[in-house]
Amino acid sequence: MDDIELDDLERELPSLKVLTRFAKSLDRLPWFANLGEPLTPGACAAAEQYADQLGFPHADVAILVDWEDAAAAAESLDWQSEWWEAEELLRSDLTGRALEMLSEEALQIGMTLISDKVLEPAREGMEQAAVIFDADDEASRNLAVGAAVQAAHGAALVLLAGQDPEFEIETHAFAAKFQLFEFGRWPVAITGSSFNLF
Repeated sequence: MDDIELDDLERELPSLKVLTRFAKSLDRLPWFANLGEPLTPGACAAAEQYADQLGFPHADVAILVDWEDAAAAAESLDWQSEWWEAEELLRSDLTGRALEMLSEEALQIGMTLISDKVLEPAREGMEQAAVIFDADDEASRNLAVGAAVQAAHGAALVLLAGQDPEFEIETHAFAAKFQLFEFGRWPVAITGSSFNLF
């Protein structure tokens, strides 16, 4: 390694440590443990913060209470909706910020680590929920697990951006969305004036 490569590696180490610490916490979450349950005050606040920060302050939280409703909401998603586009804009902004601290290769390694650490516990949590709800729709279960992985990626990007002291982690939409998964929920989507939350 030459001096430039060593300097680059030293510059990236703090960010990689942030991702590693976060990845180690992912198997301790109650993935999908509270689907369909009444919202706790904390989960309610996170849901409102997510919708507000994403640009949908008038979206009412619609609690989905059974698997059929959640599966229907997930399977009817329009990936070109305003909600999806708002998330993509945030993801793009955060990725740009992350690439100011990490090389593209290091960021990819970090995101792969996150995926590896969240996939199995999220899948196990979803399988347990599927038994409770007698849900045999594999496609919807896979959508839920994919949403968990995506939320973990978003939260990791927020943590990276949070190394800038001027960036407010606590109020970011992706921090709130991940918090909903920490509460054992599945934030399905914002459609029209409803935030569908299972």
